[in-house]
Amino acid sequence: MGMLLAGTPDPMQVGAFLMLLRYRGEDAGEIAGLVEAARSACALADTGVDLDWPSYGAGRTRGAPWFLLAALALARSGVRVLMHGSNEFSGGMTVPQALAALGLAPAGSAAAAREALARHNFAYVPVQTLCPALAGLLGLRRLFGLRSPINTVARLLDPAGAAAAVDGVFHPPYIETHLACAQLLDRSRLLVLKGGGGEAERNPLRPVAAHLYVRGEGRSIVALPALTDAAEAREDEPPIDAVWRGDIASPGIEARIVGTIALGLLALGRGGDEAAAAIWRAR
Repeated sequence: MGMLLAGTPDPMQVGAFLMLLRYRGEDAGEIAGLVEAARSACALADTGVDLDWPSYGAGRTRGAPWFLLAALALARSGVRVLMHGSNEFSGGMTVPQALAALGLAPAGSAAAAREALARHNFAYVPVQTLCPALAGLLGLRRLFGLRSPINTVARLLDPAGAAAAVDGVFHPPYIETHLACAQLLDRSRLLVLKGGGGEAERNPLRPVAAHLYVRGEGRSIVALPALTDAAEAREDEPPIDAVWRGDIASPGIEARIVGTIALGLLALGRGGDEAAAAIWRAR
């Protein structure tokens, strides 16, 4: 992985290596090793982050990134949230587009990320800014026509060594890989679930199983209930900035946001749905 990030191998070798790993299937030990090497090249130290929030989903049918409002509400409540990622292969509104609608912007450097965290308890760092070489490996998906294990590596990167992390996957079998890697990497706390478009976002229409790893305690599954019914959620998506300001009442969307705030709280060990609703109201 260090060689890949340094650009040492021939491009043909890179493609063969990544596709061979994909063909064999993702092994937790191998992925953990790749993550360790990537972290040494992409670390964002001295930030005191509470919650790591990777956003690398590639859903083609998803709309706005409502999980962003959940992360911002948590930040308003005092949780220091670092979001990093790439929505290059997503069909919906990207995180940078949503930030622009809210009058915000991605961090353009590590220093800018530290400043944003110090001032607002939130920073979004595009993977291209965080680690251009890793972004290049992720971008090979366009050439291959397939995801590679680098997608899992990016989600597990945790560049700031946060106290906890919340992560979404598209395919449930990857949950086991994430949990096993968290243990091998000696992570403090990691919550993983099958989320919309592969993002850490809770579907309020149905019960959800959240998988939690805690250092020293092992794994557990938290059964989360549905938060609304189909009638409430069956609505056109309102503008994301209007929902944030409270200009538009959207019960289904707000249930999605509150449920996602709860994911962050569960990852941190600080409560659940009731506490999440209070955080959303107080934003």
